[in-house]
Amino acid sequence: METPKTYAARCKKRISRLAPRLVLLVVVAFQVYCSSHKSSISSFRQYEMVSLLGRQLYSEPPGANLPKLEADLATARQLLTDAPDDPSRIVWVGRRLGYLWRINEAIDVYTSGIEEHPKYAALYRHRGHRQITLRRFDEAIDDLERAAALIRDVPDEIEPDGMPNARNIPLTTTAFNVWYHLALARYLKGDYHGALAAYRETMKHTRGISDNIVAVSDWMYLTLCRLGREDDARELLRGITQEMEMIENHAYHRRLLMYKGELPPTELIDLENASELDLATLGYGLGAWYIEKGNRGKAISIFERVTSGPYWPAFGFIASEVELARLRSE
Repeated sequence: METPKTYAARCKKRISRLAPRLVLLVVVAFQVYCSSHKSSISSFRQYEMVSLLGRQLYSEPPGANLPKLEADLATARQLLTDAPDDPSRIVWVGRRLGYLWRINEAIDVYTSGIEEHPKYAALYRHRGHRQITLRRFDEAIDDLERAAALIRDVPDEIEPDGMPNARNIPLTTTAFNVWYHLALARYLKGDYHGALAAYRETMKHTRGISDNIVAVSDWMYLTLCRLGREDDARELLRGITQEMEMIENHAYHRRLLMYKGELPPTELIDLENASELDLATLGYGLGAWYIEKGNRGKAISIFERVTSGPYWPAFGFIASEVELARLRSE
């Protein structure tokens, strides 16, 4: 007769043989479930924010080299550990998080940095940018106005690029970015007079670089149109030519040429086959152009196409959300 001890040993041996098969069965079953319930699984992920249109938005940069971005973040964190009192290193940790679309974490980093360095303008400048990303326009305006006050009468500095352009040439300065983002936040808020004043200030810091000029001119043109100042808007376009040499702001240049009538709207963008970023940037310009032409229905369809895409931190995407929310409420 089998004793309890020998029986227990035999059961333990059988279980040990079956365990790997059971684990494999569970893994396969889970994979099958995930593949057939993707939408359900996604609902358990932590999203970054809810859009102005009620859509949950996640930190999933399309087409990004995630291992490199994560490595860059790890390097930035280590550099901050090596010099914890250097506010510029706090900025870089926040910027690296932003490139991963981990916007809430980035804002937390900037906020902690501001508590330690309340007079360091770059922390407010970058937190203001990321407040725009989260559609917190009032908070963005507060941060960027604070940054503008802090840089008054301070020598301007070139702002290094975290994601360099094709020529590896930084194009903008701290002052340019403070005023540019402040102007955009006011524009998105619907404060067109305030936006125009800030864009005019931004223009003082373009340093004659075509990329900077077209970026400011585009938003300033739209602002003037919203204010009903069509003559001033057309005058602004006189300085925009097809011969301007672009390094990175090709989309803004094309938008301006369309506003000027030198590029047909049908040739600005293929809405069905454009890259995610071009869809956001060029798509918003096209929709805004149709608003100015009085074609509300066409504008809405374009903004809906833009906001169906994945590139939600792009300014064109955010502006398209704002326009749709306003148009749908009228």
